[in-house]
Amino acid sequence: MNDSNTLNYFKGFGELLLKIEVTNLKGEKIKLEDGMEEAIAKIVKHTNNKKNKIIFIGNGGSAAIASHQSVDYWKNGKMRAIAFNDTSLLTCIGNDYGYPYVFEKPIEMFADPNDLVIAISSSGKSDNILNGAKMAKAKNCFLITMSGFKNDNPLRSLGDLNFYVPAPTGAYGFVEIAHLTLCHAFCDLIIDRKLISSC
Repeated sequence: MNDSNTLNYFKGFGELLLKIEVTNLKGEKIKLEDGMEEAIAKIVKHTNNKKNKIIFIGNGGSAAIASHQSVDYWKNGKMRAIAFNDTSLLTCIGNDYGYPYVFEKPIEMFADPNDLVIAISSSGKSDNILNGAKMAKAKNCFLITMSGFKNDNPLRSLGDLNFYVPAPTGAYGFVEIAHLTLCHAFCDLIIDRKLISSC
């Protein structure tokens, strides 16, 4: 790869970030900056009372994002945050109920009304993420989804706020980094603005 191709990779990613599409539960489009501000406001609202929490769910690379961000949000952001990626939990629920339910069952048990769930899936088609998202709504949680690839993926229609990365199918690097960037941006902006009450 020559220098020009390397720079084009970064340029393409930078342009893609500004093309992220945001929709609400009704499917109405929202400007990216407005969607980010609404997400920040909801995260603050749902965690400032110290009784509610953020729950991150994702598979594979998205699971790594979920684990990483759950730590950042509570350590740096002073927000209660968890991810259900423990191997014992995943193998137990997968064995007893089936892998499509590895996030649905923990959310059913541990989510409280007014918690906030962030469901991350590059394809937006993973059954376990879809089931987890549906359970989050059933438990009266505020749901933020992050997806990519096809613009009609099913996860994109489930969230109160939906962030969609319009990258070609299979461009996992771009989609995953964009999702990670969104998560970091929410947390960093909350910290910068000192919107979270001190513990």
